Amino acid sequence: MINQLFDKSAVESFSRKIEEKMNAHPKAVQLFKNCFKDTLDRTMKRLDNGTVFMVTGDIPAMWLRDSSAQLRPYLRIAKQDLQLSSLIKGVIKQQITYILHDPYANAFNETENGNGHQNDLTDMSPIVWERKYEIDSLCYPIQLAFLYWKQTDNKEPFDQAFLKALYMIIEVWTTEQDHENRSPYRFERRNCPESDTLPRDGKGAEVIPTGMTWSGFRPSDDACKYGYLIPSNMFATVVLGYIAEIADTIYNNSHLAKKAFLLKEEIKQGIQNYGIYQHPVYGKIYAYETDGMGNYNLMDDANVPSLLSMPFLGYCKAEDEIYQNTRAFLLSKENPYYYEGEAASGIGSPHTPHRYIWHIALAIQGLTATTLDEKEKILRLFEQTDGDTGLMHEGFHADDPTLFTRPWFSWANAMYCEFVIDYCESAFMSVEK
Repeated sequence: MINQLFDKSAVESFSRKIEEKMNAHPKAVQLFKNCFKDTLDRTMKRLDNGTVFMVTGDIPAMWLRDSSAQLRPYLRIAKQDLQLSSLIKGVIKQQITYILHDPYANAFNETENGNGHQNDLTDMSPIVWERKYEIDSLCYPIQLAFLYWKQTDNKEPFDQAFLKALYMIIEVWTTEQDHENRSPYRFERRNCPESDTLPRDGKGAEVIPTGMTWSGFRPSDDACKYGYLIPSNMFATVVLGYIAEIADTIYNNSHLAKKAFLLKEEIKQGIQNYGIYQHPVYGKIYAYETDGMGNYNLMDDANVPSLLSMPFLGYCKAEDEIYQNTRAFLLSKENPYYYEGEAASGIGSPHTPHRYIWHIALAIQGLTATTLDEKEKILRLFEQTDGDTGLMHEGFHADDPTLFTRPWFSWANAMYCEFVIDYCESAFMSVEK
């Protein structure tokens, strides 16, 4: 792994700045140190071609989503650390290679070793670990590259392969605006829970065109109940804005910029026309999923993109009225995956057992909070729910944090780091000064 080759002086310096700001919270500081160095110590491997393969934790595969989210906390110091910058570029290059291989796949092997779910009924290949089509799998690498560029002013990731991937992403999203008639994608898994396969011979539940783009699976890797996953469509509109800016500024490609802008507007209009539900208690709120035929799934899932994460992803301001209505619904018992317990209250997921709260959801709640009081409440919950392991987890029991899923889940560690950095900037101004 990278840890033996990487001088982490910039990482250690940044950690010391966090410690100076948060000396009143020694447990939170220690958690930050553990989580901040964990990704660099254990998850990345430099390949012979200069790219970087990155595992999500205790599963030996590279998820396009997780590998992007795992690196976000490091972006703010990438400009000062050339080794760290090189690692991030290596991950982006590997992600683009995977997208060009199969834009419908969500997770990949290091080599063409045939590991993973090779018996699934879909167009598998030996380098693909899993081929669950998820909109966010295409969003995250573009977000990572865009934010890396903005933090470092480094344009190296934007080569011809990256440009080809941008066209491919827009083509897939455009095709999936009419999934019923145009999509080549099918997915079935035998002898599995219902959440791991798609009905109708792998086509998924029926939808009609709305302007939004279809997704087979959620960022939890669970199947969508209805094919228009609202938070992932929201994320897509943000990323299409990134694509338009990259096309204009980097590639001087007005054709691509226009395609991205028009698709963004179509999806955004679809969200407004079909994704808003009039709730009898909370007023206008965003649904989690819909099919365009009047059916709505009112819930949220801890995995990001989520409805709770809208401001974090850049879709709207935290003060937006419909978002605030939605947030009130999500952080209530009306959301079937909101749990209240003796140890904590927060959002979980149908992906994990009943009454298991996710650290990722707590981080998002804190990152989107508009008051320092709420952020401090979330900080204390993190201190109290690591299960005495010094790291974050996927889900933990609302009454007993020593009961948790996935002992090593790097995405959760990264989200905790993002939250702590945000908390420092909210409470003490920038940690970079």
